[in-house]
Amino acid sequence: MRLTFLGKESNPTESPTLYASDADSYVVQGWKVTNPEITSKLEVPSGETIVEVPARLFKHLINDGVTGTVSTWAHPIVYVTESGNYIVQGKKVSDTETLGQMRIPDYEDCVEVSKAAIKALLEESADGSGHG
Repeated sequence: MRLTFLGKESNPTESPTLYASDADSYVVQGWKVTNPEITSKLEVPSGETIVEVPARLFKHLINDGVTGTVSTWAHPIVYVTESGNYIVQGKKVSDTETLGQMRIPDYEDCVEVSKAAIKALLEESADGSGHG
């Protein structure tokens, strides 16, 4: 799977990143979720995992020609934290060729979600800009 970098929300200790793939999906790189209050509420099937990312990461969808803001919280966004971060669930990326295109610290992981699933969560703003 070939990845195209769309954007990241980064500072010296964190680097959630959004990629588009050539498989009609997005790869979302984010923090591993270890908070038992969150993990106990979610059922994550075998082969899938969850990552936490700032909501603002999805503003980078514009770099894939996708406009709108997240207005619905449904799969693949399976939880919203008290601080407003999104917990995203999807297929755990384990392909070594795909992983080789990213820099993933030990405290992060990445999931693959369909473009259609992400687009279904978006709502255009009244002025059509997608920036509510």
